[in-house]
Amino acid sequence: MVGSCRSCDSCAKDLENYCTKIILTYNSLDRDGTRTYGGYSDMVVVDEHFVINFPNNIPLDGAAPLLLCAGITVYSPMKYFGLNKPGLHLGVVGLGRLGHVAVKFGKAFGLKVTVISTSLSKKQEAIEHLGADDFLATMGTLDGIIDTVSAVHPLMPLISLLKNHEKLVMVGAPEKPLELPVFPLLMGGIFRECLVPFDESECEAIDLFVNETLCIGKDVLKDYLERLEYASGVC
Repeated sequence: MVGSCRSCDSCAKDLENYCTKIILTYNSLDRDGTRTYGGYSDMVVVDEHFVINFPNNIPLDGAAPLLLCAGITVYSPMKYFGLNKPGLHLGVVGLGRLGHVAVKFGKAFGLKVTVISTSLSKKQEAIEHLGADDFLATMGTLDGIIDTVSAVHPLMPLISLLKNHEKLVMVGAPEKPLELPVFPLLMGGIFRECLVPFDESECEAIDLFVNETLCIGKDVLKDYLERLEYASGVC
């Protein structure tokens, strides 16, 4: 985000991401009535309150796309729900733009990470490229799940993978409603909530980036671009 009203209850509690007058980096109306264009802009005007300082030893071309959108979207709830403690077993649903970063953060935190996906073709990427420990999981074995899928999907199979009294965190934001199986949530004491990133987490994620290798290498970039083109039907 690049601005907010700075005067409402949410802003007073440092929860500017819930401000009704929030100004997002992309496709929001700024105070002067112009539209924000994010990464498509030549220049950008940002309220100094929302400016994040990057240490000199962090490569901006690698850190900015990793940390300041998808990265914070998964980092913030992982920290909030205590899913950043070494030794815990984290499930990551989906291996898209949010999921692959969740795996990287999970390993950086010292977690055992299991990727849950219906695409078996992603098993090699999850384990060999991102460092996940397992692909799929068995019932009642996970301490928490980060659900990054943005399409409509059943939640019951995910809930069954969790231990009692653990967390299912939704960050994928499907456009259509999901069916919520309330009874197994009650019986298992499962806590379910969606959080949006806030500035304190951004600073912490940057500090973690300094100490861990979270960015993909240039040697695999060409392969990733070719796979994106293939998946989108370009080639």
